[in-house]
Amino acid sequence: MSDESHEYFVRVDWTHDRVGNMLVEGKPLIEVATPPEFSGPEGVISPEDLFVAAAASCFMTTFVTFTHKLRFEYKSFSCVAKGTLERVEKGFQFTKMHIKGTVAVESEELKKKAERALDLAGKYCLVSNSMKCTTEHENEVLVV
Repeated sequence: MSDESHEYFVRVDWTHDRVGNMLVEGKPLIEVATPPEFSGPEGVISPEDLFVAAAASCFMTTFVTFTHKLRFEYKSFSCVAKGTLERVEKGFQFTKMHIKGTVAVESEELKKKAERALDLAGKYCLVSNSMKCTTEHENEVLVV
């Protein structure tokens, strides 16, 4: 496998009802299930949760990568993501992803770099770019 290609493996074992265990080698087991709105149990992570979480966590890690490239530090970063699942012709499908990133920096001088890093994270997030649905970004930089 070259530096231009990578593979990721996940195993899911059914345990009962609409519940299973997701295994990624060397990482914590995650119990997964159908969401409650589709007759799954309450309190268990669903594939729908993981879909939205993948976009949010990729946005965060891409932002961090660009802060290193732009050589600046920030006080905090948080991201809130909302995926919209709608019934379409072929069943249900995510039709939109909205990601709001909020960054706190300690000076006005760093604000432009933080805005640039957020913009680049939105542009280069590989998970969002791999999704069929549109992704909207809303960014906020706070000087604290």
